[in-house]
Amino acid sequence: MDRGSEDFAAFYEGHRDPCFRAVLVSVGDRHLAEELTAEAFARAWGHWRKVRKHPAPAAWVVRTALNTHVSWWRRRRREVSWDAVAYPDAPGAGARAGATANTGPDGDATAVEPVLRAALRNLPLRQREVVVLRVFLDLDTRGTAAALGIAPGTVQAHLHRAMKTLRTELEDQTEREEVK
Repeated sequence: MDRGSEDFAAFYEGHRDPCFRAVLVSVGDRHLAEELTAEAFARAWGHWRKVRKHPAPAAWVVRTALNTHVSWWRRRRREVSWDAVAYPDAPGAGARAGATANTGPDGDATAVEPVLRAALRNLPLRQREVVVLRVFLDLDTRGTAAALGIAPGTVQAHLHRAMKTLRTELEDQTEREEVK
């Protein structure tokens, strides 16, 4: 293996799980997140000379995965699934919409609590992206701002609002569970 291949292999091994978790939280479907993450890493490999010089290559991978998801969704929404229209109860019809990425308590490195995942999905997109990059990828404010193309102050504002919303929602969820 040459030096570039070794660098990429080390990058992949060190960032595969955090990037996957970040994409999983954003899209909410384990299989789709796996596909998007694999596609993003394949693109990173193809452009490794450029990507390794990026200030936050892991954020580049996540952003690429999410952009790929948006592109896929735009193409998909123009299509009509005849099975889903004619047979809405058919197996697989609407499987993407209702799919979740539950993982067991087996110490899976990609596990995200279902309650937290649901709360994150309720956040506005930009707030969710900020939380994913700051918390799941452990980027600093500048790295997050650079990855999203926004000002550092905007990152802090989005993070503050997101954390406040998550705290309230998770506390409400805890209270509802205690009442049961």
